[in-house]
Amino acid sequence: MNDPLLSLAFSVHANKGVFALLIGSGVSRTAGIPTGWEVVLDLIQKLAHLKHENCDPDPVIWYKNTFGKEPDYAVLLDSIAKSPSERSQLLRGYFEPSEEERSQNIKVPTVAHKAIAELTARGYIRVIVTTNFDRLLEKALEAVGVNPTVISTPDAAEGALPLPHTKCTIIKVNGDYLDSRIKNTPEELGRYDKRIDRLLDRIFDEFGLIVCGWSAEWDTALRAAIERCRSHRFTTFWACRTEPDGLTKKLIDLRRAEILRIKDADSFFQEVKEKVFALEELERPHPQSTKIAVSTLKRYIVDDTNRIRLHDLVMHETEKLYGELSEKDFPTQGVPFSVEELKSRVQRYEALTEIPLALMVNGCYWGGEAHVGLWVKCLERIANLPKRDGLVVWLNLKLYPALLLLYGGGIASIAAENYGAFSALLTKTKVRDIGEEQPAALALYTWAVMENKVPNQLPGMERHKTPLSDHLYDILHAHFIEILPDDTHYSKCFDRFEYLHGLVHVDLREKQSGRLWGPVGRFAWNYRDYGTGGIMKKIELEAKEADEKWAPLQAGLFDGSVVRSQQVKTAFDQLLKSTNWWL
Repeated sequence: MNDPLLSLAFSVHANKGVFALLIGSGVSRTAGIPTGWEVVLDLIQKLAHLKHENCDPDPVIWYKNTFGKEPDYAVLLDSIAKSPSERSQLLRGYFEPSEEERSQNIKVPTVAHKAIAELTARGYIRVIVTTNFDRLLEKALEAVGVNPTVISTPDAAEGALPLPHTKCTIIKVNGDYLDSRIKNTPEELGRYDKRIDRLLDRIFDEFGLIVCGWSAEWDTALRAAIERCRSHRFTTFWACRTEPDGLTKKLIDLRRAEILRIKDADSFFQEVKEKVFALEELERPHPQSTKIAVSTLKRYIVDDTNRIRLHDLVMHETEKLYGELSEKDFPTQGVPFSVEELKSRVQRYEALTEIPLALMVNGCYWGGEAHVGLWVKCLERIANLPKRDGLVVWLNLKLYPALLLLYGGGIASIAAENYGAFSALLTKTKVRDIGEEQPAALALYTWAVMENKVPNQLPGMERHKTPLSDHLYDILHAHFIEILPDDTHYSKCFDRFEYLHGLVHVDLREKQSGRLWGPVGRFAWNYRDYGTGGIMKKIELEAKEADEKWAPLQAGLFDGSVVRSQQVKTAFDQLLKSTNWWL
């Protein structure tokens, strides 16, 4: 059975930024915001009161009989409040909450406004056409870090940036409540300035449309703009509480719109948001896609005649991921920190990195020396995403996909005892930061991606001492089921990678700045008995026995020097002991 709401959610999710909203007074009704016409009627009553007359039962008839013309919003305002400040204060009472109203959630953004704002913050909605005068939508958008471009006058329409160049554009076709030129009367609503008409013509031609809370009966000029558009590039979805009829039905038929029967605007937009976000969380590649990619890699990697195909396979998935990690999809500016946004970004990064990560894991495990450069090239590409100014937490988090790849490739290299690949990933991969290049060992580690208590906000990590390390252990486990089916073996390889990563970090940092410090992972508390079972002791015994033939030295780490490796290890172990991570 066809469900229009599911169809809408799929369309919005699959066509980011393609659908514009057309919303009317029905969206602000539950907030206690009056319609423009209700404001006019109340102003007439205030004017009658000033004249010591009774305008009941029909304020409009009284106004016509008294002044000989239709009510005019601007004239009414001027008659009641003479100065601009008085007019502004009068209008604020209609659209802005008092302290008492705020405590009762009156004249504040509704569930619908907040849901629209969250969809906009994720890039699903970019254009909103509204007949409302209030600023509830602007407030909801600002609360999620989006500063919309607001067009409420013809001059603003003429000077506005092109729609694709803004995060969100709100077109208030009837004006803003603080502007005395707002449109209320049938005559005012019958015609727009040509500059507004041109903008609407473009929107209704180039965008799909989601209509909610708007009746086509009164806004003649807006109705005419929809009627002028003969193209139907994308679907129109029209949300209705009752069976549409009259002019509304005519427009629905003209646009060949899908009708959605809804209870109210709040429940409608909330459900749309939930369904779109649910689809986003399920965006992870189909398991079969990952299996096919890995199977193809295994065929290519054992046959040197397929080296070009192998390169193209890995770099195709790398470039695809690079394109999906853009500033547009993961903005660092204008989005305040929240636990929900953190969780969402981490989940989306993990989903998008699924296939390149699987290729990195299997490539570093099954590949040889001839393939090392390819894994470095892949990691380096993802570690050097374009960066703009923005919130530090989001800028740091941009490194998360690269951290996933480094951990996946590094653990796989350890499991295969391919220390050449391990060394290259940590030291040959260069990460740019403000014009400087650093090896991955110095730039990619857990605390560089999520600092302080940020990773404790991840699900199940609230009380963990090394939360991001533990999170990585959990999510990477599935990628090693075939390579390391034994959980104990996986755990040992994970700890070995993190500890050796820490040693390499200490070595390079001390050479660079003279400071002895290295990142601490779950290995520091994973073994209670440091003296007999810790990875630190295991590495110590292993390195002592192998001496200059120790594999990391053979791969060129620590300058290939036994003495240097011992100095670094002593310094790092002292750091670990002083912090008591395993207690």
